[in-house]
Amino acid sequence: MAPNDIIDTLAGIEPGSTLDAIRARRLQARENAQKSYLALFEPIDTSDFSDAERAAVAAFVTGLHGESPVAAFYRDKLAATAEGAPLLDPINAEIERGKTSGPYGAYPAGPLSVENKAGLIYRVGAERKPVLGVRLVAALEHAHLLVFRPRDAASADMKALLAAGWSSTGIVTLSQLVAFLSFQLRVVSGLRTLAAASA
Repeated sequence: MAPNDIIDTLAGIEPGSTLDAIRARRLQARENAQKSYLALFEPIDTSDFSDAERAAVAAFVTGLHGESPVAAFYRDKLAATAEGAPLLDPINAEIERGKTSGPYGAYPAGPLSVENKAGLIYRVGAERKPVLGVRLVAALEHAHLLVFRPRDAASADMKALLAAGWSSTGIVTLSQLVAFLSFQLRVVSGLRTLAAASA
């Protein structure tokens, strides 16, 4: 097992276990997932997207999917820093505010329009905006859009992030982070299900 592999840690995989052997069969995928985690959560340069912002978005996104070892990990990560700890309660409140089921949204007029589905258009609660700040408010709203309404994403959403002080690089990284978290949640859930089935 790779040292400190985040997916192995979150899935509770022990060295030499059956799941360790399964993951070892796809070594490149295992290594690339770890490299993605390190690039997103332990980057050299955080000038476009601070560590606290990354942890806050991660706690929010994973929390929206329900309680899990992954959600607990990112919640702890947020609480572990002086800058992040004051954000924990507001983020938890926003998770509750943003919980819904999806995906939903509207397709352009055409044959897929029959699959259009209305759902929550999430906005951060007014009482928490001063604590979270303009940048993080925009990031949470965008993350919710990507998780639950990806088909509704439009140029106006990019403009909202830019207006909140996000750089183009920061916006790309934010989108990559949300996508990685969705992947990580699915993989860890699948591995834990396999472990339970083989126990």
